[in-house]
Amino acid sequence: MKQFIVIILAVFHLNVYSQTIPGFQEYTYKQIDTITLKLFVKNPDNFNNKKSFPTIVFFFGGGWNSGRLTSFQPHADYLASRGMITVLADYRVKTRHQTTPFDAVADAKSAIRFLRQNSKKLNIDKEKIIASGGSAGGHLAAAAATVPGLNDPNDNLKISAKPNALVLYNPVFDNGPTGYGYERIGERYPEISPIHNIEKNAPPTIVFLGTKDRLIPVETAKLFKQKMELAGNRCDLFLYEDQKHGFFNYRDDSKDKNRYFTETLFQTDLFLESLGYLRGKPTIEKTYR
Repeated sequence: MKQFIVIILAVFHLNVYSQTIPGFQEYTYKQIDTITLKLFVKNPDNFNNKKSFPTIVFFFGGGWNSGRLTSFQPHADYLASRGMITVLADYRVKTRHQTTPFDAVADAKSAIRFLRQNSKKLNIDKEKIIASGGSAGGHLAAAAATVPGLNDPNDNLKISAKPNALVLYNPVFDNGPTGYGYERIGERYPEISPIHNIEKNAPPTIVFLGTKDRLIPVETAKLFKQKMELAGNRCDLFLYEDQKHGFFNYRDDSKDKNRYFTETLFQTDLFLESLGYLRGKPTIEKTYR
């Protein structure tokens, strides 16, 4: 049966590899010279190959320099249990590929296009694709939704790279002179900075930020929300008192039963339910507490 599935997927021209993350199937979404970029896809508990499912793709953080592909695996596992297809996306970073933030944005857009292009084969509802991430990964998700350029020249630009919703964890919003990463981005910041590219019809967005985040000022998040709403877009902002960068991550040795991981994922669940992407009440507290 397994060989049959692999053969069928090969016919669809998807590069399928053995699972390297338990419960996730591995696909190549992009090849640049010797660099292979992959997506790791998990089907929901109620998967039916005759149906399509809302899908969320996670981009890890790490300042576009490095990062851990599995940092959002606990989030992906939970949302798969709630009925979504979940995806962990690799992309080019400086330490492994000697690349720039501009390359990372192009990769994020390519990943979303791959999911849309292969939506029928992967049982994805192409009108319900959510982009998510933390820090620089949150920047990639937001940039895919707002920045008009930075497309890979090999992509099919007739396929939209714009997600239908955003779930952002202490994201980099501002790449301008007073924002994050300006020393690497320089005067090209209008091309890549989400807060400088907000327009009408941006995807509905939820943002989580700690008030003691040393990288992302609270005022920047408030300004992003203000600009989104002035343009007629939904933007829900949740601030967590005295919390620092990365406060939402799941930790095996947590002394507070992963309070902020649970609370932010609970609000994510409610947000996605409000959009019609999930049904029923969140189960996160029963799962992780």
